[in-house]
Amino acid sequence: MSGVQNITVDEGDDGSRLDRWFKRKFPHIPHGRVEKYLRTGQLRVEGKRVKGKVRLEAGQNVRVPPLPEPGDKKPARRMSDADINFMKNMVIYEDNDLIALNKPAGLAVQGGTNTTRHIDGMLLALAYKGTPPRLVHRLDKDTSGVLVVAKNAKSAAWLGKAFQNRSTKKIYWGITQGVPRPATGEVKGYVAKGEGFDGREVMMAVRHGTPGAKHARTLYQVASSAGNRAAWVVMQPLSGRKHQLRLHMHLLETPLAFDPKYTSDKEELGGLAPQLHLHAKSLTLPHPDGHTIELHAALSAHMQNAFDLFGFDENMTIEEMEP
Repeated sequence: MSGVQNITVDEGDDGSRLDRWFKRKFPHIPHGRVEKYLRTGQLRVEGKRVKGKVRLEAGQNVRVPPLPEPGDKKPARRMSDADINFMKNMVIYEDNDLIALNKPAGLAVQGGTNTTRHIDGMLLALAYKGTPPRLVHRLDKDTSGVLVVAKNAKSAAWLGKAFQNRSTKKIYWGITQGVPRPATGEVKGYVAKGEGFDGREVMMAVRHGTPGAKHARTLYQVASSAGNRAAWVVMQPLSGRKHQLRLHMHLLETPLAFDPKYTSDKEELGGLAPQLHLHAKSLTLPHPDGHTIELHAALSAHMQNAFDLFGFDENMTIEEMEP
């Protein structure tokens, strides 16, 4: 067991999330234990309690509690050839600084309680010179589409700041139950964590001043519809709140098809796979070398099935949405 450590954040880790920085420094410590250190205040930044998602700045001091020695950990599980090929087949773009994946629905980005198979745990398959790429943002487990990982510390810091500063442009496609009205608009307001009818955590619309409330904005437009039954909706989040798009479509009384958390009394759409119909279609972001890059992910199989069923033309021109 080591003693308490006080570590200064170096330039290469500027902009990194605390939990990801910790994992790189101490890969033998499981995620659950890191969360416990944060909850109990044993892991601190500049002497203050923080959450794992806080972004570090070069020169800051991180207090690390006594940790088990690396030799106490279990041997790392070797990745199977199937998982290696699975990860490599997700790659839709790669250069010297980043890799873009087309994440399938149903696969978590990070581990957690009862989640042992996830993107973060399989990034070793995409390692360069033995160093796996790093996560710089997330998608919900049930959302498919573009996910970017950084290949080095410099690009991780750059991309982390780009997501934090909202200098990226994200476009999502969804299939809704019913057709949003008006057909083009903006949903905005304050949201906070709450409890759903089944006791599970959900995001809820709240008043300004509610404890934990954060402002959320989403631009949307109906690209096409199947009568009044369903619609193909294009969404552009202008903020990055948990379940933001799912909640905002629910607030329009046209929830995303087969959303397990944000439901309505409408009958589920027939002919669709029982999966959340939300896809991160494109991501435009500043590249660490100075130019702008635009990434596109092909529709997942269940989303493609919905497009075929309703006769939606994914190649039609979509108008730009202006904030």
